Amino acid sequence: MTKLRRTATSARKVAERAEKQRSLRKAQARTGSMFDHAMAMLPISEASLHRIFLAIILGGAVALAWLVASLAGVPAMAAAQVSSVARQAGFEVRRVEVRGTKHLNELKIYERVLAERNRAMPEVDVKALREDLLQLSWVQDARVSRQLPDTLVVDIIERKARAVLRVSDGTGADGKPASHFVLIDASGKVLDPVSAGQAHRRLILSGDGVEDQVAAVASLLDVSPALKAQVAEADWIGNRRWNLIFKTGQVLELPEGDAAPGALVAFARLDGTNRLLGGKAAAFDMRAADRVYIRVPGRADGALGSLALGHTSAVATAKPEGE
Repeated sequence: MTKLRRTATSARKVAERAEKQRSLRKAQARTGSMFDHAMAMLPISEASLHRIFLAIILGGAVALAWLVASLAGVPAMAAAQVSSVARQAGFEVRRVEVRGTKHLNELKIYERVLAERNRAMPEVDVKALREDLLQLSWVQDARVSRQLPDTLVVDIIERKARAVLRVSDGTGADGKPASHFVLIDASGKVLDPVSAGQAHRRLILSGDGVEDQVAAVASLLDVSPALKAQVAEADWIGNRRWNLIFKTGQVLELPEGDAAPGALVAFARLDGTNRLLGGKAAAFDMRAADRVYIRVPGRADGALGSLALGHTSAVATAKPEGE
């Protein structure tokens, strides 16, 4: 009869097994603590992280449903199924958040965006919505984004008002020229109508084609900061040169083209030495290269005074009034 012998586990093997178990427990504890530390360093709460994971899972489910339906040849059914799944999960437009507006009436934005209210998030065409918002007068640029689960965020970059445009309305009932005023930006884009009182707080531009000259007149006035603050209006004459109307009501007629900035600087110098602005003169004609002609109301036979550029004494001239 054969006898079976059981070999007892040696103490050495028992010790090795116990050591392996201790090492495993230490590794698990170390991994857990590292994971907890990493989670603590994230700049979001655990609840937010759970929502993100939920969004990822739902997004995967929606993508899978779309793929299956598309492969079956029914894209319309796929879109409907995606929208249904998203809506049931709470992913539909319930809130609109508008940012970046200062002058633009936000109601004009809500009128467009609220058309998407209660629509499933996958159905919202953010690109088309952005193009619609770009049609608003004050909007220079816009971005529309989804903030899951239920919010559309609209970021607006507004245009900046640079001047006021005087728009001719022909002749009024009293026989005098009539006009109204609108705000424009640097590109000449019309932003909003303004009252006459509001218009006179900014530089007023007039003349055919002047809306294309906003940047040009700004550069011209920048050459003389002292005079810039005293200019009330700028009239673009014959699409070639400027007449500047000061707050005193006096008019400065500038030459064409590249000669205009130099003439403005020369006039600023003459005004500093002769106190031209605020005086009896009604207009200053600087279209001649060497002198400024001065029109003084009430002078006999339309005679004018003039100042030679670079000199400070007035001299008489026989320049005709209409020249």
